[in-house]
Amino acid sequence: MALPKRLEKAATARVPEDFGASGAPLDRGHPFYFGFLAAAGAITSITLLRAFASASQVFVLILISLFFAAGLNPAVLFFERRGIKRGAAVGIIVAIVLAVIALFGSLAIPPIVDQVNLLLKNAPNIVANLKHNTILNNLNSHYGFIDAIQKKVSSSIKDGQFVIGAFGGVIGVGKAVISGAIAGLTILVLTLYFLASLPTVTNVAYRLVPLSRRPRVAKLSDAIIYRVGVFVGGQATVALIAGIFALILAEALRIPYATAVAVLVFICGLIPLIGHLLGIAAFSMVALTKSPLTALIVFIAYLIYVQIENYIIMPRIMKRSLSIPGLVTIIAALIGTSLLGLVGGILAVPIAAAVMLIMDEVIYPRSEKG
Repeated sequence: MALPKRLEKAATARVPEDFGASGAPLDRGHPFYFGFLAAAGAITSITLLRAFASASQVFVLILISLFFAAGLNPAVLFFERRGIKRGAAVGIIVAIVLAVIALFGSLAIPPIVDQVNLLLKNAPNIVANLKHNTILNNLNSHYGFIDAIQKKVSSSIKDGQFVIGAFGGVIGVGKAVISGAIAGLTILVLTLYFLASLPTVTNVAYRLVPLSRRPRVAKLSDAIIYRVGVFVGGQATVALIAGIFALILAEALRIPYATAVAVLVFICGLIPLIGHLLGIAAFSMVALTKSPLTALIVFIAYLIYVQIENYIIMPRIMKRSLSIPGLVTIIAALIGTSLLGLVGGILAVPIAAAVMLIMDEVIYPRSEKG
């Protein structure tokens, strides 16, 4: 019995076409095979490195946003433990942060701007007053370094060319302002996104880990995020205390530009371990413009405060954060500063602390078992 033409065509279509027998597999031990794979891997690595280098600023902004999100996460968890949903808790924290920033801006920015303008205006006279010191005046009579500095400062600040020249001209000032505003807005948006979706992001990342190891990896990662967050909040608190101390000391000694100096000490205090070296140097130099005795008092008082901070304030605030040896802190801060400047110095220590926790919980136990 003959099949209908439709069924006959369908049966004919199911017959696989003969493309010939498959050949022998590639010899993976052949030098050409190895050389091709090595060259392809090298080209891919170079391409990725160049792509990362061209987008390095974006990665820095993402890293800073993650850092801020980790720092604000303990405060969000504080409200979550009291029955508030994460979205509402994030909203509360964001409102508090924005209120603090607005209050700081309204109180600190006007006097900072006025004092910076006054500092630029009086900079030549401040440099000239250094000649009143006998030692400095004798050195200047032989080498003329104060006269050279005074001439350079006067020529740079004349007609407001100091600020414009520092940013590469009028166009450079505009670019700097626009770039700073865009970077700040980007960090704010990314921080809010990471803070709101941090549990979702971590859960997605944990799914990439095998199921048998997922609980341990999740516990270690959550511990790192929490402790880094505590470290960030603690470091900011310590820096704020240092800035308040500098403001009180400057006002008590009637040191000029007290508010600007306090803000500078606060920024330096954010850098772990080596930040106070920068702060004490800047504070002492500003105090030197009034008198050598004032600079000496500032230097001694700052040293006493640093000891109080290291042995009383810091242990109480940082008791729940990651603790690492002092040598590791120094090395991490130096490497981070050399790679990313101020941002790297701030981020280096908590990253090093996280690495130390992983080594204590994963690497060292395996070494002892081996």
